[in-house]
Amino acid sequence: MYLPQSYQVALLFMVGSMLCWGSWANTMKLSPGYRFQLFYWDYVIGLFAGVLLWGLTLGSVGTGTHFLPALASTPFNSAVLAALGGAVFNIANLLLVAAIELAGMAVAFPVGIGLALVVGALSSYILSPQGSPLLLFGGITLVIVAIVCDSLAYRARETDRRSGARRGLLLSLVCGVLMGTFYPLVSRAMDTPGAPGPYVIAFFFVLGVGLCSIPVNYLFMRKPIDGQEPVSFSGYTAAPSVFHIAGVLGGVIWVTGATLNFVASHVHFIGPAISYSIGQGATMVSAIWGVFVWHEFRSPTLRVRNLLTAMFACFVIGLGLISVAPLFPR
Repeated sequence: MYLPQSYQVALLFMVGSMLCWGSWANTMKLSPGYRFQLFYWDYVIGLFAGVLLWGLTLGSVGTGTHFLPALASTPFNSAVLAALGGAVFNIANLLLVAAIELAGMAVAFPVGIGLALVVGALSSYILSPQGSPLLLFGGITLVIVAIVCDSLAYRARETDRRSGARRGLLLSLVCGVLMGTFYPLVSRAMDTPGAPGPYVIAFFFVLGVGLCSIPVNYLFMRKPIDGQEPVSFSGYTAAPSVFHIAGVLGGVIWVTGATLNFVASHVHFIGPAISYSIGQGATMVSAIWGVFVWHEFRSPTLRVRNLLTAMFACFVIGLGLISVAPLFPR
């Protein structure tokens, strides 16, 4: 399997992860009117397609055990931990896509994934401390400030928008708490005795997502959390093929980011806390998409513009501090 041998290449992997995690939700925008519960089935198909693609390519070259032999010899504990991480992620991600549908990318991602960054980075650092704690926690603090700025901008926007969309903010907060707990499970899966490489861990992670999505997404179809009518499978079969392609593409993009992130966290001089924190810079990427491409804050007031500017500034500086933390050991 291929593993980065320098910090520069590992950083490239983490930045790639950030771009993928912050951009996959654009595929939802390519399917207007398509309920998120139906979109999610195609998204899961894309996860499996993407994880097999990377496992059979980068996971099957270089030193160490290749993807398929490692898959066959994975210890039970490692597989279970990775699948459990996938199940937790699946519930959080379903809440996220519902929040995107209600409140938009510029709100759901900064609040939900920003909160997940804080929870995940802190817990990952406790399990595997790497890099300067001063730089890491200083960066995390700035990310928290950015989340607050985005929430205040959202509240100001909602004074003349539909009040029911506040449900999206609440879903984002719940999503953030859950999303921040899946990564430590993945880290533990890679640290168990005899654990396989990150490409195999990514496969069992996706397997956990798929198995969990069957009952949970079906429940969300029958009992929608977005306040709309129940969803029927007839809507899935009647959807245009371009909607299905968009969903699969979204899954491939997300799992590409996850694989790159897991690989970077496996490098001994990076560690999971740094890799996860930089990857969750996706909050800034998604906010850029939401504000500048999809115009989710149309004609903002001066106060909203100032809050959005402060949000971007805090994210950029905070992620910069986190990215250089590995260069200054504890």
